[in-house]
Amino acid sequence: MKTIKHILATALLFSSLNGFAQTSNPTIAVANPNINSIEVKPEIAAKMLRLELIKLGNFIVLDEFDMADVLMNSPQFTSGCYGQNCLAVMGKKLNVDYILCGSFDGFGNKIVLTLKLIDVKTATTFKSAMREFDNQEMELQRMSEVLLKEMLGVEVPKELAERLAFKNEPITSTNVGRIKNNGPRIGYAYLFGSMNEFATRSESQGGLGIFPGVSMIGFQLEGQYVGTENFSALVEGLINVSGLEQGQFLPSITIMNGFRFGKGGWELAFGPGFGVKPTSLGFFDTDNSFSSNQQYFSQSDWDAYAAREFSDDPQYSTNGVFTAPTPSDLNPKYNFDRRYGDTRGDWKLNTMFVFALGRTFRAGALNIPVNLFYSSQKGGGMTGINVGFNVQKSKRTINGI
Repeated sequence: MKTIKHILATALLFSSLNGFAQTSNPTIAVANPNINSIEVKPEIAAKMLRLELIKLGNFIVLDEFDMADVLMNSPQFTSGCYGQNCLAVMGKKLNVDYILCGSFDGFGNKIVLTLKLIDVKTATTFKSAMREFDNQEMELQRMSEVLLKEMLGVEVPKELAERLAFKNEPITSTNVGRIKNNGPRIGYAYLFGSMNEFATRSESQGGLGIFPGVSMIGFQLEGQYVGTENFSALVEGLINVSGLEQGQFLPSITIMNGFRFGKGGWELAFGPGFGVKPTSLGFFDTDNSFSSNQQYFSQSDWDAYAAREFSDDPQYSTNGVFTAPTPSDLNPKYNFDRRYGDTRGDWKLNTMFVFALGRTFRAGALNIPVNLFYSSQKGGGMTGINVGFNVQKSKRTINGI
């Protein structure tokens, strides 16, 4: 029996101590914070702060009903009371130890919360805190929780703080100036594969009859669609003419996606190219069955050759009507195929794919881009170097603001 009495007495003692501890907590009121560029009312923001203070359990928190009589009779406290002196006077009127106030500000892609805890007795700022959060307005209460805990020295859940934190990411194209980087380009390319053969073949056989290396002159248009301090993504268009020094006019247009890295101006670009090429149906006499120099025979060449060589052959004449043999009749290896490179044929659209690697050298406002490139197409291509220059005349924001 005595044991039960001792247990009950101990329980009552702890209950009394607990009640004493609770009543010994300092009292606090929350003033309506200043709100800028956020769609929340000051009264709602103040209620969020009260809820988080209650959860912490470090203060006896006055609710809006406890404060109503004082605020109703003192209109100066309902708006514009954000300064230290005004808040201290409000705290004395409310008869609390501390008063909490601050501001909730929206700045573009972030929200900044600022809190200050005023010691009413001394009319001084006891503690203050500020933190930048990601622009997640639906999470204002959690932001209030994080900042209050930081200010009062309470541990903040790491995952919560990281998810709400403002990520100070590199400036992107909507914030960075776009540089006009257009200018002339000159270069030299060596042809290989089918293009080499077409260039070196004699004009009498439909070739160009030139050295398989050509100059290039053109103009590049460049536009930036993503830009950071050390990275740019570009759209590049190059209008180019080749072979002028050898009496040829070979136009092409190339559209590339480019990436420029670092302060050194290194660049990687790639994309499709479009031009025109002469084509015809024909074959190469690789076995020298009909010529002594592996001649190219277009269909019209073969018709002329067959009429000259076989018109008197009765094997190919019926009732006086001559029917020319096909190349495959005489050599199974030969067939008429669509061949690149015959100036006597039809001009058709030609496609290619271009890769370029280079660097832009800078001297003040002068940019000197130097690029090595490789252009590939069916059966051949070209490789060479391209150099240009441009002057940075102006900058403007990517979104025109």
